[in-house]
Amino acid sequence: MCYTFINTLCPKGPLGENMIAKLIEKIKQTNAPICVGLDPLISHIPDYILDEKIKKYGKSTKAVAEAFYDFNMAIIDKTYDLIPAVKPQIAMYEEFGIDGMIAYKNTVEYAKSKGLIVIGDAKRGDIGSTSLAYAKAHIGVSEILGEKVSGFDTDFVTVNPYLGTDGVKPFIDVCNSEDKGIFVLVKTSNPSSGEFQDRLIDGTPLYELVANKTCEWGAMSMDGEYSNVGAVVGATYPKMSAILREKMPHTFFLVPGYGAQGGTAEDLKPCFNKDGLGAIVNSSRGIIAAYKQEKYSSLDFADASRAAVKDMIADINRVL
Repeated sequence: MCYTFINTLCPKGPLGENMIAKLIEKIKQTNAPICVGLDPLISHIPDYILDEKIKKYGKSTKAVAEAFYDFNMAIIDKTYDLIPAVKPQIAMYEEFGIDGMIAYKNTVEYAKSKGLIVIGDAKRGDIGSTSLAYAKAHIGVSEILGEKVSGFDTDFVTVNPYLGTDGVKPFIDVCNSEDKGIFVLVKTSNPSSGEFQDRLIDGTPLYELVANKTCEWGAMSMDGEYSNVGAVVGATYPKMSAILREKMPHTFFLVPGYGAQGGTAEDLKPCFNKDGLGAIVNSSRGIIAAYKQEKYSSLDFADASRAAVKDMIADINRVL
């Protein structure tokens, strides 16, 4: 059974409110427990955007990065009033080196300028000073001769728990000092996740043991009913999601797998608590590449994204 330390509050930072509370408030304001995954591929970018950048910069990483940023800005402009959060996947930007990482940073800043919460999907995790450096880079601050600076300054970051507490504790420390949050990988949505995550250890699946540990870590950063330490729980395994929801009543879930990966609104319903809270559902290509679907083909790519967001909100709220 998951540990419960509901009255253990982490220290409040300079803003006076911790990150999970901010996310919940944004979800309530929009009535939209969803985030848009800003995971662009070259194939997602309309030809006219990419052609313009190639004309200016040649067939280069800078051209792709600039196209990604313009693409992201247009989608954010069309959806920010409907949603609480976006989730850029850093790998899509890393592929294009320094130019790609600049586009990632600019995307984070632009989304935050529109009032959105940003979940950096980086799946980081190491030990000791290395883990702390990852935490500072993504959700914290670093000090340069007395001056504090931020790297990417996302609001949440995804964390790989494979190295145990040594890898996760530095992230929690930064969560508590900077009013930020993390989502720990517990049961992921991909088809081969069971190769390790479903293995029995003394009769208990590994993903349940990770869930128990995530609750322990969560007790170090409670914020009212929920912890700033959340869990990644895939929509594609609804029976397991139901088990985890029961074990982790005070853990907020980041739920991938909806839409293009095959997860339905009915599949993700077990991720939510009875009050309709407890989870935020991600959709990436189902939204940012919606214009390629027949249903939205008559619309500009950004307008198609807005229409897809509205449809997703309605679909999820239908089952809550």
